Amino acid sequence: MAMQRTPLLMSNIVERGAKVSPNEEIVTATEAGVRRQTYQDTRDRAHQLAHALKAVGIGIGDRVGTFMWNGARHLEAYHACAGMGAVLHTLNIRLGAKNLEYIINHAADKLIIVDADLLPLLEPLRDRVPCVRHVVVATEEGFAGWSTELPNAVDYEAFIDGQPSQYDWPQIDECSPLGLCYTSGTTGHPKGVEYEHRSQYLHTLTQCLTDSMALSAVDTILGVVPMFHAMGWGIPWSALMLGSKQVMPHRFMSPQRLLDLIVSEGVSISAGVPTIWQGIKGLVEANPDAYDLSCLSRVTCGGSAPPASLIRWYWDALGVEMVQGWGMTETSPLAALSRRVMKRSQLQLSPEEQFANMAKAGQIMPGMEIDIFDENFNPLPHDGKTIGEILVRGPWICSEYFNNPQPERFHDGWLLTGDVGMIDPEEYLIISDRSKDLVKSGGEWISSVDLENHIVALDGIAQACVVAQPHPKWDERPVALVVLAPGKSVNAQRIRDHCATAFAGWQLPNDVLFVESIPLTSTGKMDKKVVRANLAEQGYQLPELRARAG
Repeated sequence: MAMQRTPLLMSNIVERGAKVSPNEEIVTATEAGVRRQTYQDTRDRAHQLAHALKAVGIGIGDRVGTFMWNGARHLEAYHACAGMGAVLHTLNIRLGAKNLEYIINHAADKLIIVDADLLPLLEPLRDRVPCVRHVVVATEEGFAGWSTELPNAVDYEAFIDGQPSQYDWPQIDECSPLGLCYTSGTTGHPKGVEYEHRSQYLHTLTQCLTDSMALSAVDTILGVVPMFHAMGWGIPWSALMLGSKQVMPHRFMSPQRLLDLIVSEGVSISAGVPTIWQGIKGLVEANPDAYDLSCLSRVTCGGSAPPASLIRWYWDALGVEMVQGWGMTETSPLAALSRRVMKRSQLQLSPEEQFANMAKAGQIMPGMEIDIFDENFNPLPHDGKTIGEILVRGPWICSEYFNNPQPERFHDGWLLTGDVGMIDPEEYLIISDRSKDLVKSGGEWISSVDLENHIVALDGIAQACVVAQPHPKWDERPVALVVLAPGKSVNAQRIRDHCATAFAGWQLPNDVLFVESIPLTSTGKMDKKVVRANLAEQGYQLPELRARAG
């Protein structure tokens, strides 16, 4: 053996930032301003948190849930769990109580760390998640006087107070679980994707490559993408490794506050979904001389494809490169990425040709494989014309779902992404469509079938069909077509109120259309392709768009 076999453990790289840049800042937005702490402080507090978790029975492989905004304490939980070998389960704060209950119990979370202002969202679960033995409540400005009936609740600062600031991280297998994220991107119950130390270690290194997101220690990073969504796209791990200055918006997610943070903290790169960048664009256009954005060099956009006009505006108006990433929870998430220039030959392209490439989903990351197949899993040509189902495989791609393998989502080592598209001769991925049983709104998936099943459960409803409709801000919003049972009368508000008992507000249909029948395929299934085509032929618009046009 010529080389040492050092395990690829995240504990070996998350400490690096504090070692090389101990005085660099991690900034968390608050009601009145910001709260600052150094990398050294964060590292020491993470070690204290690890000791506190161990003291209440959290060991290697145990799941620790976080129900938190982007902030320094959430980062401490990332660091502590990675170091001690616990599994960080980031809970989506946008989910309704029904899905949260299922996810927490399915993961068997032993402890949950929650931001105090989010307690009301967890409170309804107090008697429905018996696996949770302890709740740790993190407070920011204005939330010190919290109270809860959740089990064994303790203040975060009291929880770690007095604990040693040095924890000897255990040497565990590099394929041990590191994190757990659930996706509700298909029908039925949400599915868990369990990230491993090895997979995220390699993902972290790749994310920082120059031809990837080009993250650097000299960057100031504003992570707008939630840390509960696919591990914040991996950015918290990369920043901890590099020692980059981090700016975290906590619950202050308005375009105005984000823009103020970019200017005041000198942000050089930020990451978020298209709606974020559309909101900031509107503010800058309304008052172009009010903001000095010379610090900002690039923004990363994912969740859904940004409009080509948005990519061009950021470059033309601000000189900011919009880097488009494509992936999903199952891909950790970075799979492909598109930048203005991806190779030397593109330096000779016209600006229009460069922007045409930027509007594509991008080229595959090193170490990954991507291909398109027909329905019999025969590979299709990469000619930029032939459309097939997109499959991926590689060292940070999910191979099965947590405690729910679902082998139908995998084939011969490949993950079936559910997206369809083309690959051109330069190996750019071009997304043509995705499974339209899903609605992707603001970067989050909404299951149309789950909505349909819930609507049909309401007395007086014979049939329901939910389809996506285009939206300029949220990319897509759900619309429900409903067939009433004979002799029954149910209004749209009753249906929305019924949905609100099981779904979060952002998951509810924007419109309810009452129809005589719903088109069916030859096999008796609802033909959603025909439904969408009929709506388009009728010039259908969502109610808020009709009101705006009027």
